Amino acid sequence: MRSVARLAFGLIGLGRIATQRQGQNYAVVYSTVTLNRQFLRLSSQKLFLSFINLRLFKHVTANMPPKRRAPRKVSRKAEAGTSQEDEIQTKTAAKSASKKTKRNVDEEEASNDEPAPKKTKLEQKKAPMNKTESNLSNIDFDCPKLNANGDKFNVKICSWNVSGVRACLKKNGFEYLLKENADIIALQETKCDKDKLPDEIKLPGYHEYFIDSKKSGYCGVALYSKKEPLDIIYGLNIPKHDDEGRMITAEYENFFVVCVYVPNAGKNLVTLPKRLQWNEDFKKFIQKLDAKKPVIVCGDMNVAHNEIDLKNPTTNMKNAGFTKEERQGMTDFLDAGYVDTFRQLYPDKTDAYTFWAYFNNSRSKNIGWRIDYFLVSKTIKDNVCDSVIRDQIFGSDHCPIILYANL
Repeated sequence: MRSVARLAFGLIGLGRIATQRQGQNYAVVYSTVTLNRQFLRLSSQKLFLSFINLRLFKHVTANMPPKRRAPRKVSRKAEAGTSQEDEIQTKTAAKSASKKTKRNVDEEEASNDEPAPKKTKLEQKKAPMNKTESNLSNIDFDCPKLNANGDKFNVKICSWNVSGVRACLKKNGFEYLLKENADIIALQETKCDKDKLPDEIKLPGYHEYFIDSKKSGYCGVALYSKKEPLDIIYGLNIPKHDDEGRMITAEYENFFVVCVYVPNAGKNLVTLPKRLQWNEDFKKFIQKLDAKKPVIVCGDMNVAHNEIDLKNPTTNMKNAGFTKEERQGMTDFLDAGYVDTFRQLYPDKTDAYTFWAYFNNSRSKNIGWRIDYFLVSKTIKDNVCDSVIRDQIFGSDHCPIILYANL
């Protein structure tokens, strides 16, 4: 019985212990839930406060007064009444000066006794621009030289491809012509119809003769003469050549003057056959004149005869103006009894050119061609006093050439 009683009391004790432990578990769970609720409540309060703070910050910063900047320093020049434009130029110069490299600064600080620093690559590549205005005060228009016979000149002839007579007029080209005061003036590539010639191209004291092309604004030549010629011939009397207005011939008592603008062989030499045919027809025409009296041919012959007559002969062998066919044409003409007056007097002179392309600042670099000539009959070659290239005269891609002779 006692054993049974002990077992019963033991079971009752175990039940109590289990009940107590279950209660403890319930208490732990209850406490955990309570803490979680409190944590969530606090988190939501913090989130709400953060939101309120953010709104307040935005409101405050949006309504703050603008930040005060330090007042600008007024330069002494400005205080002295310098204009706003001068102040801007001063600032620009100071800004560019601040960009100098350490190397440039060191060079500037070097002693004046040191040699000048080498130019940078950018400075070496930068080339001067082509000039467009002529300084006539620096030119001597007289000729003190005597010819082979010991005579001073009594005839002065000026020849010039003006590349558009109206453009030349705007660039004060005719002011130069008046200053040159030649007895005969021959102009090529006038590019102007006769009925559209401006009155300003009329030169006082000269008789004037013009021929234009049937194609408006193309080719054309002009001749001015103080002494009225005995006769004037227009063209070669060959329609396929004369339609382009390329030649005027003036007959005087002792000689002929032929103003000519020879056809170009064209891009990719497309008109080379036409050019070679012109050479033959032109030579025949001149020989007929020469049978009567000596001839002076002047103008743009559109060929550099020898390698000395252009800057870059090697790279131009297959280009218009320096093909072997065109050069041979000039050789054939001279062999027929005529003289290149410039090379007669200056056979070895280099860098003597009469034409420079407009692109790449060719004229300022003197990358040119000698394609304008005075060609005379051999019978009067000793009458020539001088043959001059007026490369100081601008206003065209060609410069004038001058012949002084006693005729």
